[in-house]
Amino acid sequence: MLDPWGSSNPVEDEDYERIKREFGIDDINEGLRQKLLENRFFRRKIIFGHRDLELVFKAIEENQPWAVMSGIKPSGPYHLGTSTTALEIVEFQKMGGKVYYCIADIESWEDNGISYDKAEPNAIDNVADILAFGLDPSPKKTYVWRQSKEPIVKEICFKVSRLVTQNMLNAIYGEKTFGLYLAALIQVGDIVLPQVREGPQPTIVPVGIDQDPHIRLTRDLTRRYYKKFFLPGATYHYLLAGIDGSDKMAKRNPNSSFTFNENLDSIEKKVKEALTGGRKNKKEQQELGGEPQKCMIYKMLMYHFEENDEILADEFERCVKGELLCGEHKARCVDKVLKFMKNHQEKKGKLIDKARELLGID
Repeated sequence: MLDPWGSSNPVEDEDYERIKREFGIDDINEGLRQKLLENRFFRRKIIFGHRDLELVFKAIEENQPWAVMSGIKPSGPYHLGTSTTALEIVEFQKMGGKVYYCIADIESWEDNGISYDKAEPNAIDNVADILAFGLDPSPKKTYVWRQSKEPIVKEICFKVSRLVTQNMLNAIYGEKTFGLYLAALIQVGDIVLPQVREGPQPTIVPVGIDQDPHIRLTRDLTRRYYKKFFLPGATYHYLLAGIDGSDKMAKRNPNSSFTFNENLDSIEKKVKEALTGGRKNKKEQQELGGEPQKCMIYKMLMYHFEENDEILADEFERCVKGELLCGEHKARCVDKVLKFMKNHQEKKGKLIDKARELLGID
């Protein structure tokens, strides 16, 4: 069972195919991928599956509105794992989708025990990050809200809840506290919000595979309650493992990643200590070759810090042949990461006031 609130990786790599079959997630076929080559997450097959992505392209072809919806729990700063979704959102906005971005402070209270007031600084920080990634905040292109302050999502929660039973929630999520079930119903409101505000339109929600229970619940309730609405779609990306070798990047494990407002010295230290796919020693590496598919240095570059596909492919091949050693590769990665983070933090510092404005926080 997939657990969207779990602190460890919900599935092993070999289980992704089984999960796709079991829950009806479609592959990103080559036809779709060819339309999305400008987006490195599709091009590099980091995004591996979808629900109803074709409806977005139909809307684009017919010059009809469509939306991209996602959000973040304001339980701490952005880290490498959470930033994947944010970067996908920016790419979808460039394709013409209006962004609906939720600060999930109700879920943060239920899951992490963080009060709404204490969540505000994190919310400002999170929104400043996605602005620094390139989100256009103009009202025609973006709507940002906090769950605790948005009456529509609470109203939707109450409306659809009459269709929900305890057995239904147990089947989707397993046995949880009722507060988490309530947070899941609030998320239904978040995902349906674009169509409630602006009428029926395709809505795509970029998520990791662990968040699919929320998508399935929302699609089922939309089908039964909002019969004229499009069923919300989704894209699914592979979860990035912890750079320290742990199963998953998580705020609960600070060594598994680094945050986007972390001290550069700390970031450098973590990257230098990241798990690699190297062998026991230089001789064995040269004889047997490395294992870049296990290497977090390679994966960090692939997901976030290397735009050039040819460089990535060359490094993969040289690693497999034993020609690229871990020390050399780490040094290059450290340089790329620190340059990116220094630039990002400088941009972000200038966007705090805009983040406050979008959230309605004085």
